[in-house]
Amino acid sequence: MYDASRYARASIVLALLLGNSFSGGTSAQAQEKLRPDVPSPLKLANPDHQPDPHKIPDRPGYFMGRPIAPVMSYLGADWLIRDTREDEEHPEAMLDALELKPGDVVADIGAGVGYTSARIARRVGPTGKVYATDIQPQMVTMLRRNVRQMKLDKIITPVLCTPTETKLPDAAIDLAIMVDVYHECSHPIETLKGIKKALKPGGRLVLIEFRAEDPEVPIKPEHKMSLAQARKEVEAQGFRFLKNDPRLPWQHIIIFDHAKEQPPLKTEPAS
Repeated sequence: MYDASRYARASIVLALLLGNSFSGGTSAQAQEKLRPDVPSPLKLANPDHQPDPHKIPDRPGYFMGRPIAPVMSYLGADWLIRDTREDEEHPEAMLDALELKPGDVVADIGAGVGYTSARIARRVGPTGKVYATDIQPQMVTMLRRNVRQMKLDKIITPVLCTPTETKLPDAAIDLAIMVDVYHECSHPIETLKGIKKALKPGGRLVLIEFRAEDPEVPIKPEHKMSLAQARKEVEAQGFRFLKNDPRLPWQHIIIFDHAKEQPPLKTEPAS
């Protein structure tokens, strides 16, 4: 049976979204994104004595030269609503970069407990729609409760997806976003193909990823991505790179679009 008390902390996302703060630590499960060998949760992520995991050849658990990070467990949901997240990630500035409009249809992929989904919902408004997806049933349970408590159930639709199926409607999405999620996808090709199928022509895909290029970003290397790596993987699936917005303190805002098929070149018949 679902133990509501076990996950009650996740509901305080509502307080964050209303501009309040809360106190609380980082759970042991959430520590998987952080260096385990230091007492502080925010320390440098790749000291010189450690090999760069992004340069290890592909083998099970790796994709195009990088390790696929483990999915953060629902037991670490408090990491998603930690009291330092606004200062570290500037979520409203991140959404400013996306220029969302009322009426937009957005897919928040790997939505967790709805931290970003609720912010998006306020921007797309009652004429818009947010599909908030996650592969963990427990996360979706918490997400549904938060959506009801915030009275956003007419805008946000929670979706239980799988590692290989986005469960999104075809050609219906204006923008798909993954906030600190893509590097954890166990099946990147299937994920990207599913997103492309769900996007409208010209629709955008946005990856928010901690910058692997910056050793000062205090996140484990496997939970970071470089711009070059992200482009290599996403462009290989037919997306077009638009820009990388630099406004966040620790993260890339990497924006692609659904590249339209180019008509074949016409050739003149030989005379």
